[in-house]
Amino acid sequence: MSRILALGVAFTLLWAGIARAADPTEDDYYPISRFEIPKDVVLEAGAFCLMPDGKLAVASRRGEVWMITDPFAKEVKATQFKRFAHGLHEVLGLAERDGWLYVVQRCDVSRIKDTDGDSVSDLFEVVNDEVEITGDYHEYAFGSKFDKNGDLWLVHCLTGSFSSETKYRGWCVRVSADGKMVPTTSGIRSPGGIGFGPDGDVFYTDNQGPWNGTCELKQLVPGKFVGHPGGFKWYDEEKVKTAMGPKPKEPESGSRFHVEVDKIPEYLPPVVMFPYAKMGNSSSGVTYDNTGGKFGAFAGQMFVAYQSFSTVMRVTLEKINGRYQGACYNFRAGFGSGNVPIELTPQGSMFVGGTNRGWGSRGQKPFAVERMDWSGKVPFEIHEMKARPDGFELTFTEPVDAAAAGDVKSYKLGTYTYIFQSSYGSPEVDHTDPTIESATVAADGKSVKLKVNGLQKGHVHELHADGVKSASGLPLLHKEAYYTLMQIPTE
Repeated sequence: MSRILALGVAFTLLWAGIARAADPTEDDYYPISRFEIPKDVVLEAGAFCLMPDGKLAVASRRGEVWMITDPFAKEVKATQFKRFAHGLHEVLGLAERDGWLYVVQRCDVSRIKDTDGDSVSDLFEVVNDEVEITGDYHEYAFGSKFDKNGDLWLVHCLTGSFSSETKYRGWCVRVSADGKMVPTTSGIRSPGGIGFGPDGDVFYTDNQGPWNGTCELKQLVPGKFVGHPGGFKWYDEEKVKTAMGPKPKEPESGSRFHVEVDKIPEYLPPVVMFPYAKMGNSSSGVTYDNTGGKFGAFAGQMFVAYQSFSTVMRVTLEKINGRYQGACYNFRAGFGSGNVPIELTPQGSMFVGGTNRGWGSRGQKPFAVERMDWSGKVPFEIHEMKARPDGFELTFTEPVDAAAAGDVKSYKLGTYTYIFQSSYGSPEVDHTDPTIESATVAADGKSVKLKVNGLQKGHVHELHADGVKSASGLPLLHKEAYYTLMQIPTE
């Protein structure tokens, strides 16, 4: 009898292993197409721009711009690449306007054009060079596309990470197409990307270091301060006084983000904090899904790249008391190099570029240019995690199994934050373990309300939903969500 029982158990375990092996993977939903880069070309991608003629412009950290013909082809070969420009300086922003390709490089904003029709740029014009540079490697400049007012938004890395003796390093500025520059937001440390989000609002990623306990997504608002006082000396400039007003009070080192918000009116805390070493160690490119469903079930959500982990993560935002906050989720791993720029096009394709730049990355290639497309299949995911006065509401891409999703044991919730300090980074601190008192499944099976005792203002709320499965029996493709609760809603 015991032998029969043992065989039965073994068969059950074997069957479970087969069933688990058959579960869908990220490849089933969002396959990656890997472009063949021309031989002997070092294309460390820094920015993308889809051109009016259908070509894809790809900027290189090494100062080149390449054009790719038919970038949506099933296979993209080296013969589809043609160098459009070279001799530039670490291009980390591209935008097209009126036949010009605007390039945001370390030293300036310039624009370039092909005037004789040979598909190679021959006219170069400096648009604005008011931001100065030194020989310090830590002076990256990332640029957006043009906003609705016709301006480019630029975020400039703070020299040496701690302070700025170089004009407008550690600042966001806006540059118009005709070259006017306006200081816009102070407090930048080390940006990794910039882009638009809901309602055309502008966001950028900042990276762990002084005054940044972890990597973060932050909103850029004219006249505001986003956390690092190392560039405060430029408030003495007349141009800054006119655009920004008086210098804010310096934050207290060793405090917490949500505490300093109440003390410094100009301060905007992080919108989303990306848990360090869990989501990655170096946040980078930013893009927004306004494709109307061509990229799947995540229309109206943002995507953020990670250089170190060679991933793209997903971000959902909501406004509480007029300010953005929200959650991040793993989305897609397995890219070839360390991801820096990402761009989601109206066609529903996301272009992803990478470089390990000597830093290393999970993707083993020194550089890569890739495309991610939606296969047409919808993954079973937490679609959105929303804050409520007494907990959180989870929505899902597919109906849930009501028994599993309604069981509080299917979830685990913990909280922590980071120290807001002048020294480099921060460990997780102030850990708490809130109690999930109930899990109420909606009648349509597409959402669950979690009643929580012990919400913590200013904390990341790390949710694991390992026990949740879909009505068809599938596990969540990604089981974790990380909500940054800077404000607890009252309604």
